[in-house]
Amino acid sequence: MATVRLHDVTKIFRPGLLSGKPGVEQAVPGGPVIALDRVNLTVLNGQIMVVIGPSGCGKSTLLRVVAGLDQDYTGQVLYDGQDMGQIPPKDRYIGMVFQNYALYPHFRGRGNLAFYFRLHRVSDAETEERIRITSEIMGLGFNELLPRKPGTLSGGQQQRVAIARAIVRNPRLFLFDEPLSSLDAKLRSQTRSEIKRLLRRFEITTLYVTHDQTEAMALADRIAIMRAGKIEQVGSYQTLRQSPVNSFVAGFLGHPPMNLMAGEVTANGELRLGPVGLALPPAVRSRVKVGQAVSLGIRPEAARLVRGEQAEPAGLRLQGMIEVIEPDFAHHSQLLHLRSGSLTYAVTASLDCPVEPGEMGEVIFPDEELYFFDRASEARIV
Repeated sequence: MATVRLHDVTKIFRPGLLSGKPGVEQAVPGGPVIALDRVNLTVLNGQIMVVIGPSGCGKSTLLRVVAGLDQDYTGQVLYDGQDMGQIPPKDRYIGMVFQNYALYPHFRGRGNLAFYFRLHRVSDAETEERIRITSEIMGLGFNELLPRKPGTLSGGQQQRVAIARAIVRNPRLFLFDEPLSSLDAKLRSQTRSEIKRLLRRFEITTLYVTHDQTEAMALADRIAIMRAGKIEQVGSYQTLRQSPVNSFVAGFLGHPPMNLMAGEVTANGELRLGPVGLALPPAVRSRVKVGQAVSLGIRPEAARLVRGEQAEPAGLRLQGMIEVIEPDFAHHSQLLHLRSGSLTYAVTASLDCPVEPGEMGEVIFPDEELYFFDRASEARIV
């Protein structure tokens, strides 16, 4: 196990520049691409850190730099305070699970697990003992996979062998590069539970890259959100949802994501949002100026569809046309998408609430659930 720290790590891909693997030219059309931009990140000993972000934000490059597969970078990658810049991947004691599994097709399952020990000239007796222990850890039915070649295994079975190959070498660091993205929904859920069980049992430092927020929420001790090569925010899922540092994090995290509506501060201390004005709270009013572009944010589950004469909290009221209805039978709810002039927003309502596309609805945004972001910097105001 190890504490992994990245300090000011920058990775730039340039046309014609050799990549981390000697003799392989990195083709980058259109000029240099900054894949990692002064990244600072710490994964504590035994912690599961999940990195999420949109496609192309640098997640996989971050993993490759930590693994040592890409070495043409600036900054430092430290394992327990030791700079790994000159340490080759084979000497870093890492277990890596790739998106495409990367199993040796001509080896059976047992051969895939034993290959590391053959390279290091470990005795057959010790190799077999490590495979036996790993098979017990992997659970029921895993022994049946050992005599079979990867081509005869399903995607989920190949993934189990790939994870076992990482475990068998007793690594100090686990690295996962979107390992479940090619599995169907049911198998993804089962394998996710298996990975969680294994990671909790071993308590090995883990860096897990994915685009799936469900995986992040289920597996992570802490989550790092990336965009354009930068770490935007790090924290628990609840912290990131409840206290986003900027509108990108607010709009990226969550199912469904936060409503963000563009407005402008007026001279009388209101935020003008299309057809309506919202009186700004004193804490916001003291930090903005007239004419400033501000985004108002609220989560769909915090907004309320006004029905009948029931008492409603104080807040912004908007009337709009219901354009799209998305039912969620598992949670007995439905997501309503509404439009009020140029404003579009969503609200979660019970499935018992009778609504139809094309009808008008009134939505209230409670004052205590509102977020305010500066549109120019995207930073949260309050």
